[in-house]
Amino acid sequence: MAGLRAVVRQSIDRLDGWLVNNGWAGYDPYDLPGLPAFIRPAGLPAQTLRRAALKAGYYFPRALRRLFGVPRMINAKGMGLFAEGYRLLYEVMNEERYLRRAQEALAWLEANAAVGYAGPCWGYPFDWQSRVLIPRGTPSSVVSATVGHAFWGFYQMTGEQHYLDVCRRICEFFLHDLRIDRFDDGHICFSYTPIDTFHVHNANLFVADFLVRVGLAAREDRYVDHGMQAVAYTLGQQNDDGSICYWGRDQESSCNIDHYHSGFEIRCLHGVWKGTADARVYRALQAYYAFYRERLFQGHVPKMTPARLYPVDVHSCAEAILCHSTLAPDFPAAWDDLWSTVPWILREMQHREGWFIYRIARLPGGVRCSIRIPYIRWGQAWMLRSLATLYRNMESADEAALHP
Repeated sequence: MAGLRAVVRQSIDRLDGWLVNNGWAGYDPYDLPGLPAFIRPAGLPAQTLRRAALKAGYYFPRALRRLFGVPRMINAKGMGLFAEGYRLLYEVMNEERYLRRAQEALAWLEANAAVGYAGPCWGYPFDWQSRVLIPRGTPSSVVSATVGHAFWGFYQMTGEQHYLDVCRRICEFFLHDLRIDRFDDGHICFSYTPIDTFHVHNANLFVADFLVRVGLAAREDRYVDHGMQAVAYTLGQQNDDGSICYWGRDQESSCNIDHYHSGFEIRCLHGVWKGTADARVYRALQAYYAFYRERLFQGHVPKMTPARLYPVDVHSCAEAILCHSTLAPDFPAAWDDLWSTVPWILREMQHREGWFIYRIARLPGGVRCSIRIPYIRWGQAWMLRSLATLYRNMESADEAALHP
């Protein structure tokens, strides 16, 4: 473990050095598609041009962003991940520079929360098109839960009431501003944002996990009750092989599964189980994690979907590290996966300057192509959070070995 720990520490230092020089702002895979010119253009010629431009933006991401004047932006989700990643590094390394970075990210988040809602909440700094148009700044359950975990981590570390109060207020946003669909069996599903009616399992579980964590700590039964009803909705749609589809079955008949959303859901179930010791949640977690390990890796390489390896995405790679690292203390087989997967990721995905590339794609004819752009939220923030969790848990595992 000592050898891998040294490699991970070196990777963290290189990424941190790049982040300090770069600042918090950067590009995102969804900033170019969020420009007005690319949001559902009318007419076949315009749609054809849109597809061509976005395809060019995929393979030549920097050039197209310069051409269309896309600004580098600070992303609230990225800031939540940075805050939590740097906090974890401070906890394990006790270096004040990490604490200052984490506190700077939290201060930005408090100053830039959306207004007009029941509690603090955050969204993306660009428009994004799903089944409906989500305007920039619209608070998202996923973003707000991710940010909430950073405040939750500071509460756990310091015990300061302020951080718990922020977490409680985020829960009020979930309960009062998101749409909550209720079903005859007592199950509920939280929407993705206040303006949609989506049944998306990873978003639902992000909210559920956060409500349960905060509810147990704050002794707020209504948080826990809502969280467990949302968990029950998702577990009621778990597939026989342990997997969970992206959309609820009542909204989408096809079953879409990818690497990083699966990892999100597994970690949320793990969090709920750790807080409640619920036997049904544990069985669901066990089955889903077994599916994840068997079907979403090709050897040591994170796959995009169960049926498709390429493109190898930095988000999948970060989630592979984070999911295994989070579960390793309770599922020791995760360490075996980390020993083989982490060296490959650091070797193939980390640029010599310290940042992580976006994707390794496969062109027609089987030629591999690296797409080299340091997307800040999609890649760098998730990788810092993931590597910090891995490093912290490796240190804990060493301590356990030294002091059984």
